[in-house]
Amino acid sequence: MADDPGMDGEKLLEALLELASRAELEVRVLSSQSGGAPDYSPTSSAACRVGDRIWVVLAPDDPIFHQSKVLAQALGRYRADVLEDSFIAPGVREFLDRMRH
Repeated sequence: MADDPGMDGEKLLEALLELASRAELEVRVLSSQSGGAPDYSPTSSAACRVGDRIWVVLAPDDPIFHQSKVLAQALGRYRADVLEDSFIAPGVREFLDRMRH
């Protein structure tokens, strides 16, 4: 992945999904053909707070880099304490640090 010299995109996304699971983020990966009402289907990956839960919705048409960025930003914004208390591989940690505002 051109934006992260330390890891390829799929491995980075996989590591972030594992970290999100440990941080108790609720991640939903939409299918390419959501059988519901298409007018209400998200068109881009995003994160939000629903009550005291954090949801991250990943749109399948988004590039892997964008999905990784959304996950990293959600982790940094909503679960920074987990990031500080966890061992995270250096390439993943570097990506997380770059994605923080």
